[in-house]
Amino acid sequence: MMNITYVLDGKLYLNITNKCPCACTFCIRKNGDGAYGSDSLWLEHQPSEEEVIKALEEADLKKYKEVIFCGFGEPTSEIEILKSAARFIRSETDATIRINTNGLSDLINGRETAQELKGLFDVVSISLNGSDAKEYCRVTQPKFGEEAFYSMLSFAKQAKEIFPKVILTVVDVISKEEIEKCRELCESVGIPLRVREYAD
Repeated sequence: MMNITYVLDGKLYLNITNKCPCACTFCIRKNGDGAYGSDSLWLEHQPSEEEVIKALEEADLKKYKEVIFCGFGEPTSEIEILKSAARFIRSETDATIRINTNGLSDLINGRETAQELKGLFDVVSISLNGSDAKEYCRVTQPKFGEEAFYSMLSFAKQAKEIFPKVILTVVDVISKEEIEKCRELCESVGIPLRVREYAD
């Protein structure tokens, strides 16, 4: 059985793909098969759009105040499924819809994509994890190299103009000095920073 949906703290999470162009040093996938006590989030195969919608139908969406795209992969790696699923959620419930993303959708999909997602998400949470390209690559290890840092920031700036709420995040595995540099960077682009606790 594939776990396309899972529940944490009364919120519904969507695990639509295991694909990701990064190999973050702190990635939860390195610690086990699930997240915060969930069942395994490794998918037997890439779910189709139909499989994702079916999982949403079975989840009873009206029970949840927030639905979050966040699993064992980068949601924008399957951008068409992502859009279809978000539209379906919008049609069924007034719940807040959030996406947790590495912000590399433009590089993954070979085009600017933030505008394609307009109206589908209330909150966009983007992984920053480094105050400059070198530090970002050290922590995030993206297959695109340093270009990824600049693409992520570009996506964040576009997202800020499109979505109701955008945040940049770092995980507290980096130094306090680096966190402060990230905070300064976030202030310079006008996007708030959230420091996430490392999940062991």
